[in-house]
Amino acid sequence: MLTGFFNWMWYGQTLSGRLLSWLFWPLSLLFAFISKRRRNQYWNGEAAAYHAPLPVIVVGNISVGGTGKSPVTIWLIEQLQQRGFKPGVVSRGYGGNAANYPHCVSETDDASVVGDEPLMIHLRSGVPVVVDPNRTQAVKALLAEANVDVVISDDGLQHYPLSRTFELAVVDGQRGVGNGNLLPMGPLREPVQRLEQVDAVVVNSAGSQSQTLVNRLQELQPHCFTMQIQPGALIPFNAQSDQILKDNELVEGVASVAGIGNPERFFQTLDQLGIKHQPKAFDDHHDYSELDLEGLENQFIVTTEKDAVKLRRFSHLKGAYLPISAQIQDGLIDVIIDRLNQFTAHHQHRY
Repeated sequence: MLTGFFNWMWYGQTLSGRLLSWLFWPLSLLFAFISKRRRNQYWNGEAAAYHAPLPVIVVGNISVGGTGKSPVTIWLIEQLQQRGFKPGVVSRGYGGNAANYPHCVSETDDASVVGDEPLMIHLRSGVPVVVDPNRTQAVKALLAEANVDVVISDDGLQHYPLSRTFELAVVDGQRGVGNGNLLPMGPLREPVQRLEQVDAVVVNSAGSQSQTLVNRLQELQPHCFTMQIQPGALIPFNAQSDQILKDNELVEGVASVAGIGNPERFFQTLDQLGIKHQPKAFDDHHDYSELDLEGLENQFIVTTEKDAVKLRRFSHLKGAYLPISAQIQDGLIDVIIDRLNQFTAHHQHRY
């Protein structure tokens, strides 16, 4: 309920929402002061950031909630691998609670231990993933445990203790930057002007309606690229679910379940695919329980890949998840590779 209230206030177009947001203005000023001071401590050299011996690419955003970072991270992994790189990933592991950190993610891990997004990235790509709230420790563990030559920091744009070679910010093309204000008055972790300082921006586009946003962001950041999400074929939870899909029995009783930052985007994708469904949305990173699934035992569930890594422990469920892939405008990977080559040349010159 609280999430719905803030989304209405941040992204709605009502006068009442705009007026109500001003009640949070003093807290927004405090947040701006604290976050700017912390950022400047590392940018001005007052606090020491860790400089890894390998290039670090940060994939993040300036707003809370889902913008499409995980598909971008997976796209980046695949693009780098195609060019002969050996990437590894570090993450905070949001939503997880490992007994010890840093923790190297394995396919037998539970999302409650390592977080849903790190587990999904590892299962999808097979690359080494290390989680730790302290990303410096995560990078050191990754370098010690795996054979990698480039590090991707998932959702690490505001983690300034870790120095970075390339910053890639992802913006939701549907919701944009909301009312443009900082938390809690608006959805932003950092001001929109922060996009001037990153190396590239990816707009998770919703088509022509996002073109105004793209034009605006291009004024801030010339390296602005659009992204389209391409859904794949449904992947069944188990053999029983596979048989239901093969028999094409998805005429009635399909429940769509999504616990992501913007569940409406997932539901709209199902609509576009012609899948009749009854939507059920949960908060981002929701940790499912038996109580959440009451009434769904006799239905076929269609969910996101991120939710599937949490729902897989409920072996009695019948359902499938919809994998998605990012299709990013040409040119971005060339900009990234050029920066990686600069990093390599600089370090070879030094040593």
